[in-house]
Amino acid sequence: MTKKINPCTLVLFGASGNLSRVKLMPGLYRLDSLGRLPDDMKILSVGRSPVLAEDWQAEVRKMLEAKFYNGLDETVFKRFIARNHYQENGSDDPEAMNKLAARLNDDSVFPQNFAYFLSIRPVDFASVVEQLAAVGLTDDSKYWRRVLIEKPFGTNLEKAQELQASITKYLKEEQIYRIDHYLGKAALQNIMLTRFANHMLEPLWNNEHIDHVQITNNETLGVGDRTQFYDSTGALRDMAQSHLLQTLALVAMEKPADFNPDSIRAEKIKLLQSIRPIDKASLNKQAFRAQYKEGHVPARDGHSEHVKGYIDELGKPSSVETYAAIKLFIDNPRWKGVPFYVRTAKRMHESSTAISIRFKKAPMELKEGQQQNWLILSIQPKESLKLEMQTKVPGLDIATRSISMDGQLRQATDDSVDSYETLLLNLMEGDASLFLHIDEVQAQWKLIDPIVETWAADKTPVHQYPAGSRDPKESGVIFESEDQFWRYSIELGGDQH
Repeated sequence: MTKKINPCTLVLFGASGNLSRVKLMPGLYRLDSLGRLPDDMKILSVGRSPVLAEDWQAEVRKMLEAKFYNGLDETVFKRFIARNHYQENGSDDPEAMNKLAARLNDDSVFPQNFAYFLSIRPVDFASVVEQLAAVGLTDDSKYWRRVLIEKPFGTNLEKAQELQASITKYLKEEQIYRIDHYLGKAALQNIMLTRFANHMLEPLWNNEHIDHVQITNNETLGVGDRTQFYDSTGALRDMAQSHLLQTLALVAMEKPADFNPDSIRAEKIKLLQSIRPIDKASLNKQAFRAQYKEGHVPARDGHSEHVKGYIDELGKPSSVETYAAIKLFIDNPRWKGVPFYVRTAKRMHESSTAISIRFKKAPMELKEGQQQNWLILSIQPKESLKLEMQTKVPGLDIATRSISMDGQLRQATDDSVDSYETLLLNLMEGDASLFLHIDEVQAQWKLIDPIVETWAADKTPVHQYPAGSRDPKESGVIFESEDQFWRYSIELGGDQH
């Protein structure tokens, strides 16, 4: 269902940065080509350098041509470029924000509903909000004013609360849109619809039928040119704290009263707050970390390439994890006793993001070691849903084998929509269901902080795994039972070897 968007102005801070070039400008152009932007919607790009209007338009064209190799639709481009304006906001100009306000307040050019996208350094979030408020640009008494804040929202619970206190001096909670681009992925949004639009699944979605759940994000890539950032962050904070815990919330939450944004967020908050905190005393049985060393990873040509270890890339000793796996329990009637395994890693044997759900043993087992049923929702590299079942092998004897029923979520005729396109549209629509409420952020940090703090204080050498390998065997220490193993979504039957 298409929602009506009021005339508005999207203000992009950091407009010449990589995110804007690769995602935001191309995404807005795509939305325009699909007819999803209001006719009178405007885009004001804010940057530090002085740029002439015609030069900025030429720069925008370069951004789009770098993304759309087959060329631009000149009719769409003409309409799109007419929306685009540029404003210099030099850090050494004390009047910069007053000039921005004077520009934006010209209602003959800019619709007065403002959405600010802060694609800037996290340390600047609070100061930019303060500066916008000082010149009246966050006042929503006549028009709506929304501020989108890029991840991360704080680096721990304390920092997140400090940032929240700083920006809520000037913004109401409903004006704040904390982005997690993972939530814009169509396959992730499909989790909720798969659960609640299929009667065959919901009755099984509980501790009576489900043995355990795995939520996985693995990459063949290393940290690349993000070594310094990564060494101050680690796998747990980089991926698990937001992306994977949000995925867990969608998998496990109760059915919302309706599909309004507030109802969906309320159930996610309730779920996240019901996850049992990890006791530091039993951390070694609920969390495992490791770090990749040199090895061989799959290359695009089908061969493998030798890659350096994390320490060699960083150039100094470090105990920061590039592999993190944790076991979580949800203290509510639906999920009591069901372990949720969350893992993320760099330099693995494959790149895969998936939710793997193993059901309990069948009421009748015809052979020892008979496979259990699995339901796998693959987010990437392909969007699919796989159900594995046991059937009889044709012949005179009674024997079973696993079969797989695969459903491709994306068909050849479907639009390929980038997650940022979805989230930009939701921002302008005022749909906050795919953005994080402060209660979600705080619940996530409360879960992750004790693990990060314990690992930081632990001087034991971090386990090493060869780049290009599968999960370290030692990571199995967190499994709740001996017959559990890491599931690789591309393999029928889930062989862990």
